[in-house]
Amino acid sequence: MKPLRRRYASRLRAPGVLLALFSLSQPYSALADCVVLLHGLARTASAMETLQSRLGDNGFAVVNIDYESREKTIEELAAIAIEAGLEQCSTYQPEQVHFVTHSMGGILVRYYLKSNRIDNLGHVVMIAPPNQGSEVVDALAGVPGFYQLNGPAGLQLGTNADSIPAKLGPVDFSTGIIAGNKTFNPLLSQLLPNPDDGKVSVESTKVEGMADFVVVEASHPFIMNNETVIKETLSFLTTGAFTDNNLPLHTDHSEN
Repeated sequence: MKPLRRRYASRLRAPGVLLALFSLSQPYSALADCVVLLHGLARTASAMETLQSRLGDNGFAVVNIDYESREKTIEELAAIAIEAGLEQCSTYQPEQVHFVTHSMGGILVRYYLKSNRIDNLGHVVMIAPPNQGSEVVDALAGVPGFYQLNGPAGLQLGTNADSIPAKLGPVDFSTGIIAGNKTFNPLLSQLLPNPDDGKVSVESTKVEGMADFVVVEASHPFIMNNETVIKETLSFLTTGAFTDNNLPLHTDHSEN
């Protein structure tokens, strides 16, 4: 495994009681599972801090990876971010390693697992992932400023046959998809099949082989902080299923 590059940081969290039981020089061997959090394009690890806190409060060791999403291609970012997460999780000697991702973070996991194996892989929760690409990229990729704002990885998230999502195929690991159907960006929503979350259509979040799927009334930028999303994420990490997986729609107005 490649060493973690200095400029790619991670934010770790373990339950406070466990921190008191071990010295800083010892691994956290008592934690059963570790969760790697991966933020989306043009975001930072701070976007996942609410999830980080809630997962930690529920007994998981959590590694919140901060990677420079606008500086490199998806191929490069997948190796950097996921290997950093695995390295940090190894400190806890977990029984299983899970992933919770937002937006492009899910594509990084899919790309990495296409050619790499994680022996103790548990469940993967993808929140608002562009699994079939985004029509927003199709429409705006050539607009001045798009590359500066989104970098080379942003250009790889379209819906055409040459996009990274189109080349990845079905998932063969336990995957739960959470999609949003609320938008605060009506201009971008005009570029998308409805319903959508302002960046990705509900239909585009789906991927062949997924174990479960749920739709939440939340928008793309803030969906990871939605209370229902957090509840469903915890459910999938512990059971491999969402709580009300037979219902087509979950609604929650506490966080949007």
